[in-house]
Amino acid sequence: METRQFEIEAKCMRPMLLGLATRYTGNVDEAEDIVQETMLKLWFMRNRLEEYRSIEALASVIVKHLCFNSLRDRKEMEHNLSDLTVADETTIEQRMMEKEDEEEILHWVDTLPDLQQAVLRMKHIEGLEVEEIARITDSNAVAVRANLSRARRKIREQFIKSR
Repeated sequence: METRQFEIEAKCMRPMLLGLATRYTGNVDEAEDIVQETMLKLWFMRNRLEEYRSIEALASVIVKHLCFNSLRDRKEMEHNLSDLTVADETTIEQRMMEKEDEEEILHWVDTLPDLQQAVLRMKHIEGLEVEEIARITDSNAVAVRANLSRARRKIREQFIKSR
């Protein structure tokens, strides 16, 4: 899809996506962020968008997944904050160490080859199913699982080396 055509499509879809995201999240600012992230994902997929029957439907699914992930993260954060109020100092220290491990793992994810990185992020960060990832990456489920396995193995090796 040409850049100009993408801009036109994005401009037309944006209000609908913003309304959808706002209904899911109940927060206009958060909805705006989600729509922006959706547009970014569509931009990276722009060369393959013509393969889809409806770009609006694809965008809606992406918005829905991002909203669910955001709501889940918000709920988890609220739960973690309530845990911290009752936690003792050793638990807080342990959580800080886990956070450092998380940041280190995310750094290693950034060093993976593009396809492995994208597949791993779609599966574990965006919460997409293998079949959805296969459709988005224009591959099959077996290839997605193989890339996931390779990516996880590389991350695990890095993690073990660092310990």
